[in-house]
Amino acid sequence: METRLLKGGVAALALGAACTLGTAASAQDTPSWCGAAKATLALLDGFGGNSWRIVTAEAGREEAARCPNITEYFYADGQGDTQRAISDINSMAARGVDALVVFGDAGPAVLPALTNAYRSDAVVVPYRVNVGGEAGTNYTRFVGASFVDDGISWGNFIAEQFPDGANILFLSGPAGNSQGLQELEGMRQVLDDSYVFLNPEPFAVTNWDPSLTQQVLSAAIAQHDNIDVIVSDFGPSLVGALPVFENFDRSIPTIVTSDGNSLGCFWNENHENHPDFDLFTIETGTDNVRLAVQWAIAEATGGEAPDAEVFISSPFENSVTGEPNPVQCRDDLPGAIYLSSGVPADRQAELVGN
Repeated sequence: METRLLKGGVAALALGAACTLGTAASAQDTPSWCGAAKATLALLDGFGGNSWRIVTAEAGREEAARCPNITEYFYADGQGDTQRAISDINSMAARGVDALVVFGDAGPAVLPALTNAYRSDAVVVPYRVNVGGEAGTNYTRFVGASFVDDGISWGNFIAEQFPDGANILFLSGPAGNSQGLQELEGMRQVLDDSYVFLNPEPFAVTNWDPSLTQQVLSAAIAQHDNIDVIVSDFGPSLVGALPVFENFDRSIPTIVTSDGNSLGCFWNENHENHPDFDLFTIETGTDNVRLAVQWAIAEATGGEAPDAEVFISSPFENSVTGEPNPVQCRDDLPGAIYLSSGVPADRQAELVGN
């Protein structure tokens, strides 16, 4: 299988340096979703410039490499530019790539390009980010993530640790993002009115940016004398902000979030000095792309459709019970990797650097 790298962005170049696909899958271990027809496949990121995206792109490449009938694999990074992302989709369709897997960061703005690609007979599978439209009309299949289930997992842990209620600070990304709204929906399925959300409705906006997270958290600590739980849908963004509690001579509270090596190592180094600092994480979701790739390849090669259309992140770390895992830390590897990922940790370290 051949790999080609398109668009010369920094993240794309970093990935491309280690993007050889290696030995193709042998016939006996070919998965059922890999059919008999030959096909080409492209993974298109609207933005590929952080470690989560780099690891996710590698997970997609790994999954495509399991099908020996994928003859070429392309990757493009839209670099956060909506017009560039649209151009990438149009370019892949024009060159006749058989299957497109698309992280549509710009949401519905990319829907016309996806629709045009689909109408040109390409298999088109947007995933994780809602781009609007309908399967069978605008694209082949949408492979989502169940952020409601994430919220339910978080809510169950909070209810177990604080059966009489708690003060919760919920941090999410940009204002109105669907991920945060769905996570809140899940938590509210579990938590009654004795669990008070201290943040503005529906969540405190951080844009998943560490510096803004620190500003938001500092303001919340100054405003609220008692924060029992912080919920964040991107755990690593908390690491630089959590030491702020020491400035207020307060213990870091219970943290409920997604995993990251930097967060696990921070917990290892700090929990003894912060008696309230329990940690519960779910898988951070870098393997969502694998399900999308499976669907795209099945449709393009005539393989068997996967059983699931929605990726569900499982609980990963629990500092209280140790189930399914105690807190994980590889302090010999960069913080910007995700030990829940199906991509081996050492391989992630090669990709993201120090």
